[in-house]
Amino acid sequence: MELPNLFARYRIELEEYLRSALPEGSPALLYSMMRYHLGWEDEQGRPVAEGAGKALRPTLCLWACQAMGGNWRTALPAAAALELVHNFSLVHDDIQDRDSERRHRPTVWSLWGQPQAINAGDSLLILGRLAMLRLEERGVAQAKVIEACRVLDEACLTMIEGQCLDIGFEDEREVSVEAYLDMIARKTGALLGASLHLGALVAVDDEPQVKRLARCGHLLGLAFQIRDDILGVWGAADVTGKPVAADIRRRKKSLPVVYAMAAAQAEERERLLRIYSQGEPGDEEVGVVLQLLDSHRAYDYCQQMAQERVEQALAELALVDIQPTARREFEAVAKFLLEREF
Repeated sequence: MELPNLFARYRIELEEYLRSALPEGSPALLYSMMRYHLGWEDEQGRPVAEGAGKALRPTLCLWACQAMGGNWRTALPAAAALELVHNFSLVHDDIQDRDSERRHRPTVWSLWGQPQAINAGDSLLILGRLAMLRLEERGVAQAKVIEACRVLDEACLTMIEGQCLDIGFEDEREVSVEAYLDMIARKTGALLGASLHLGALVAVDDEPQVKRLARCGHLLGLAFQIRDDILGVWGAADVTGKPVAADIRRRKKSLPVVYAMAAAQAEERERLLRIYSQGEPGDEEVGVVLQLLDSHRAYDYCQQMAQERVEQALAELALVDIQPTARREFEAVAKFLLEREF
């Protein structure tokens, strides 16, 4: 499935602005690692044709600014900040999860080691915060720039809280669906909520409308993460870039497993918990987990939950005064997130 045309509208200028926010610097290795992670270079520092990722968060930021009647180019510093902060989290997530590949390429830590990858991730975070300050160059009032920095920093802290909870779940015997949803509301919902929040904030001074868009983005983030959990179990390796049932092999307590543990009979639950309390499961054990998930229709449960969050986001958007074209574009993005396979 192709991304909606919305993504293509901003891509060229967004990447140009991102490159200006991540200049050449010394030591060369530090900036080379960041450019590599962003998909601009290969590991030898040679330019590559396309950047990595779909730029969902900055695209939604620019869309929100335009949808609320602003000039989307004014929000480019905020969009760049969101993308850099998001990529800081990915570099660190890869280290914490010991993932050796991302988007079919070796991860930064697997090429240059964990200490240098931490430096690259930290630098992406700081460059993101510096990029936000450049809103003033675009005519945004200083007070609003400060507010935008606060929104981004609070979202970043909330995202890290979610990551801390997620890692902590690995050592817990059982995790409730409620606790899991709280975790993803922080880990994924916060930054997506900030994406719409920041775009609207740049465009207007209407606080109730801005907050509605923020809630809309937050709900979309929950749907995005739930769909990601589905792909982590059932996604094809040639599409996701990870082994089939990668989250099961890592014993990750994602929503399909958390739900199955709650729905399973006592004997099934004990078997599942036993598999998740040992080392990396083999193919036979992965098969057992997949069979249990299927028997409790975990896929359908997760997809329905994602659908409900999208419907809630659209209901929130219905309360915002935007052009019909912008509304249709958001609906197309929401539909894409529910059906995506990347």
